[in-house]
Amino acid sequence: MIMKQNLIPEQKVLEEVIKSISEGIDINAALIKPQSSLIKDLGAESLDFLDINYRLEQTFGIKMARRSVLDHMEEMFGEETAIDSDGKLTGKAAKVFAFRYDGSGHQIQAGTDMDELPSMVTVKSITEVVMNLLDTLPEKCPGCGASNWVLQDETHIQCGACGEPATFTNGDELTEIWLKGVQDSEKIF
Repeated sequence: MIMKQNLIPEQKVLEEVIKSISEGIDINAALIKPQSSLIKDLGAESLDFLDINYRLEQTFGIKMARRSVLDHMEEMFGEETAIDSDGKLTGKAAKVFAFRYDGSGHQIQAGTDMDELPSMVTVKSITEVVMNLLDTLPEKCPGCGASNWVLQDETHIQCGACGEPATFTNGDELTEIWLKGVQDSEKIF
């Protein structure tokens, strides 16, 4: 069983995301805002995302997703479920993104070129991903069974009874769990 963690506040996660981006793309942290697009506003390139993800994994003891939501959709629900033969988003993929990013201001529609999607990644969306991963904290320590999670420092959660670092669902597994939930509740697939 998992629980929503309350040890690392969202503001701390945002600060660490900004720090990771600042260091990863060598840009002044004061220029980074929650709504900043990593590509359009901050000049990030595809390799920068790997560096930023690595920094966040080290900072929080998490494992970010290695594959995109689109890759998971294709694997789980069949080829061309997410991306058509022309490299455009399908109606199902557009619905999934609308569900995921509701209220973000992104207008993702069927027919959107999949190459446009990375520019929609913002500081806020990365913060949300990290918070979602942290919220997979197990109710009890797998090592000793205690329900005594504490902060080792400002960003690492460990068991207060045995000292084991917390383990979280990895990003790819969490994406699959989320897509199954969308499938069950929204009847998109």
